[in-house]
Amino acid sequence: MKKTMLGLAIALAMGGTGGQALAGGFIEDSTARLDLRNFYFNHDIRDTDSPTQDEWGQGFLLNLQSGFTEGAVGVGLDATYTLGVKLDASGARSIFPADTDGEAVDDFSRGGLTGKMRFSKTEARYGILVPKLPILTANDGRMLPQLFEGGMITSNEIDNLTLTAGQIEHVVGRMSSNFTGMAVSGGTEQSNQFRFAGGDYKGIKDLTLQYYFANLEDYYDQNFLGALHSLPLGPGVLKTDLRYFRTTSDGQNANGTAGYRAATNGSGNDGEIDNSTWSAKFTYGLKGHSVSLGYQQVSDNSMFVQLNQGSLPNEGAGGTSTYVITDSLVQNFTYAGERTVLGQYAYDFAEAGIPGLTASLTYLKGDQIKTAIGSDRKEWERDIVLGYVVQSGALKGVGVAWRNGMLRSDVLGDIDHNRLTISYSLPLW
Repeated sequence: MKKTMLGLAIALAMGGTGGQALAGGFIEDSTARLDLRNFYFNHDIRDTDSPTQDEWGQGFLLNLQSGFTEGAVGVGLDATYTLGVKLDASGARSIFPADTDGEAVDDFSRGGLTGKMRFSKTEARYGILVPKLPILTANDGRMLPQLFEGGMITSNEIDNLTLTAGQIEHVVGRMSSNFTGMAVSGGTEQSNQFRFAGGDYKGIKDLTLQYYFANLEDYYDQNFLGALHSLPLGPGVLKTDLRYFRTTSDGQNANGTAGYRAATNGSGNDGEIDNSTWSAKFTYGLKGHSVSLGYQQVSDNSMFVQLNQGSLPNEGAGGTSTYVITDSLVQNFTYAGERTVLGQYAYDFAEAGIPGLTASLTYLKGDQIKTAIGSDRKEWERDIVLGYVVQSGALKGVGVAWRNGMLRSDVLGDIDHNRLTISYSLPLW
């Protein structure tokens, strides 16, 4: 009935019987889902008098996806709407925008439409995007996700090769209702052009090879090379994850123009982007157990950068993800000169007869950090993640997760960090 009503609405919008024919294909594969996320956040800077960030809210994420109309070229339309409601908040803001009086707003929302077109094995989208690419990964670490606006084309016309290209024009932060332009950490001027292209090749058994290029106009050019490999070894599987980034200045950043300088802490501290970062991570999985060891090295001239709007004035656009193996709960270990070792143990309790329960413990230690006031700064972080998804009964599908992070840093200070999430996904049809 719901699909029929939606089909009639689309037919009316398209006008007459021709619209009804289009709507039939449009509706056939449509889906609608409401994600509920109850989110508690506590961020305590232990070695200063800064007030503890203590916030609790309820998030609603509505996702409507149409199918494609029939014919050689199919078209469709998706809709995304998110709403965050304050339950309690004190201290600085991390999940809610600030009102004019500095207090957290009672609620905030954002969203939009995405038009899409499919031809053969190629799909084009324009509108709201949630990319998951090595050079751009939307952040979903708070009550509401980060959303991007722009166009993207994905093609699988060549066997074993996925090609992706696009342009991003605006972004809305995870604690904001306002779409803005883009920048890097430290940049106060907005750029409205982030272009990217690349591909994933899977023509060799158990091996994925990746190359991507990205340009944030007036900030940086970035090249990425990656390799993912899975090797049966004894009774388990060894997974290898290799990543290399080369990032250089572009336009106004290269010219040293005020407002386009990055928050770099490398040689000269002038804000020009000039960075190489490489990493290697090895994970051995056996039944429910997995053990990971990793190493990452950041070059001396400047810190690693990807899109980060946190320095834009009065926008509440902070919060970002970076595609590095050290992107953790509190810190991402990407200062200039930083060398980081990583160890992780994870266990899936399904092997012990408790399906739905998972746990992980991660430890990272970075040193040789270069700052404006000295070198060889150090930091370490320990993260614990526990999660459980109810497997049956009236609460089937309800997920509970606790994330605890402890950071001790010569740069950021001493921070204790907790997140508690209760989530549920409700199919509407």
